[in-house]
Amino acid sequence: MIRKKVPFYGLFLALALILSYIESLLPLPFGVPGMKLGLANLMMLLMLALVSPWEAVLLNLGRILLVGFLFGNAASIAYSLGGAFLSFCCMWLLYRTKWFSIVTVSIVGGVAHNLGQLFVAWSLLGGIRLYWYAPPLMACGAVTGMLIGIGAAELIPRLSVFLRTEI
Repeated sequence: MIRKKVPFYGLFLALALILSYIESLLPLPFGVPGMKLGLANLMMLLMLALVSPWEAVLLNLGRILLVGFLFGNAASIAYSLGGAFLSFCCMWLLYRTKWFSIVTVSIVGGVAHNLGQLFVAWSLLGGIRLYWYAPPLMACGAVTGMLIGIGAAELIPRLSVFLRTEI
């Protein structure tokens, strides 16, 4: 059983890394430094919905560390970990209730990710006032979360058929 899972996890981690790299190449015209689309969150949503929360966390942690070492620095790893932690906690709590669609879960995850990053920034920068930064980040998190959620909603039924037979 574990032999079948290793290639699957490797594929999902590779896809998450590719999406992170593509995201780093796309400049966003919004004028807010550090704003990103969150494309790699698609892979975490798929893992959360199709496999298990624990494996989604491991995938996200692996992706954050690898992307940080390959394309970023220690600060980018800290910001990503803070955002990913809060985002995952919120998404997992909503998803496990089964009351919310994957699109809603993704929107909350996008907003929570940005809040988590703001908390890290506030901690690292010594309480500097960042309230002006929150509205554009929350709006971007909601919009991109919705788009990522729509993508996940389209992929989950298609992949679930494959995964139930393979893993």
